[in-house]
Amino acid sequence: MTSAVPPSSATPPAGASAPQAALRIRNLDIAGPNGRLPLRLYQPAAEALLPLVLYLHGGRFVGGSLDDAEPMARHIAGHLPAVVVSVDYALAPAHPFPAAPEDAYAALRWAAEHAASLGADDRRIAVAGEEAGGNLAASLALIARDRQDLKIAAQVLIGPMLDPSMTRAGHAAPLPAAVSAADFAHCYRQYLPQLSQRLHPYAAPLESCRQAGLPPAYIATAAQDLLHCEAESYAGALISAGVHTQVERYAGADHAALLAHPQLRDCLLQFLRCRLGACSDAGRP
Repeated sequence: MTSAVPPSSATPPAGASAPQAALRIRNLDIAGPNGRLPLRLYQPAAEALLPLVLYLHGGRFVGGSLDDAEPMARHIAGHLPAVVVSVDYALAPAHPFPAAPEDAYAALRWAAEHAASLGADDRRIAVAGEEAGGNLAASLALIARDRQDLKIAAQVLIGPMLDPSMTRAGHAAPLPAAVSAADFAHCYRQYLPQLSQRLHPYAAPLESCRQAGLPPAYIATAAQDLLHCEAESYAGALISAGVHTQVERYAGADHAALLAHPQLRDCLLQFLRCRLGACSDAGRP
């Protein structure tokens, strides 16, 4: 099922340029492992095949929606430009782990299989997400490497939740935070009701002992966010495993303000252009 989405009426952030390409935005749903899986597609007008980016919203695994992902998904689509697929994955507590990563992976496979009809290049696929969506983007990179049925070229993790134990969060005290460690822990208990799940690498990427072979990563953290320690620890693990990793801590930002930081969008786009811009249609079989 598909439906059109009207253009956003939101005012662009200060300093932002107009989209480089007109966007066709539409909703549809596909068959997912937990029933119908809603998606939102952002398709720029272009003659050549574009990169494909799967985007995952935040909400601490218990909330969030396609509308929450709209500003960043629209920005990436219009300014990279790229075909962006935003995913309305299943939420806890009604659908605990592994529902969310399996939904995200089903959406990724669907997007890769339909890349040509979407105007996208299946050799230039990136996954991106914010907060809980950052966890899922990291998990998708692990799942795709392990299952070996598709290849991800880049991963973007924005203020990601990576450590259900919350043991790294203590390192951030007494920094002010819009969301407390107790808030995160409460959401993790709903998403991971079984203690053993909190050590599963697809639920807790920071617990993984195997980072080798993962795609290049861009990790954005906020200096006043309880999550910045775990995200930077994960960046260190990726670097130690030989994964090209760019990590940036944004001063003066807390958890809620990171997405609105004036430099984040430019840095994110620069990373994606570097990792996805090398391929072209020349020589494509």
